[in-house]
Amino acid sequence: MTNAKDLAELEAKLGYTFQNKELLQTALTHSSYANESKVKVSSNERLEFLGDAVLQIYISDHLYHTYPDCAEGELTKMRQFLVCEKTLAEAAQAIFLGSYIRFGKGEGKDGPNKPSVLADAFEALLAAVYLDSQKDGTARELLIRLLLDKIKQAASAHMDYKTRLQQFVQQAGNEQLSYVTVSESGPPHARIFTVEAKIDSNTMGCGTGHTKREAEQNAAREALRWFKANLD
Repeated sequence: MTNAKDLAELEAKLGYTFQNKELLQTALTHSSYANESKVKVSSNERLEFLGDAVLQIYISDHLYHTYPDCAEGELTKMRQFLVCEKTLAEAAQAIFLGSYIRFGKGEGKDGPNKPSVLADAFEALLAAVYLDSQKDGTARELLIRLLLDKIKQAASAHMDYKTRLQQFVQQAGNEQLSYVTVSESGPPHARIFTVEAKIDSNTMGCGTGHTKREAEQNAAREALRWFKANLD
């Protein structure tokens, strides 16, 4: 059994105190420990199942409301990054979750460092908070806090240039962003569009492309470069 001192230490890292300590113990119990135990002990597998669903809905809801200008495809890519094993394992490592998990003898050496184990335990822990807090939104707040840097990373990596520029402009103030097609050239089957990205009346970027959308994306990219935004 994980001792009370360790549980309190983890609770302090989470900023949440469990009413039902057994839920926390179960979230920290690997199947190898449960299988080797001489008494009946529940592993964290059922909690991990629930946590996976809680994770999906909370992340989806947060992205939907935080990034209203993102298209469905962008939101999907961001969510895929945030719920993947690597991201969850890194979030678990940030709070040293592996050091609190109970393992059987066969798994105890390598288990605390396995990404799959850490990701599953992170989901189980999320479910435990969800249940213990009576589904009052505490688990959602905890999840977003633990993944906040990852959420920002996902937004930076997966939003297209127009969306990223729109976000940048919204954060900067009340300026209006627009795209103006300044020229079209070439034969009908190979048109070239030139578009300017304007903030109020100021041209911040100019781009060309075989479609207006492509030209707008390139203009937005140039505008972001002008602002020294973080481009991939």
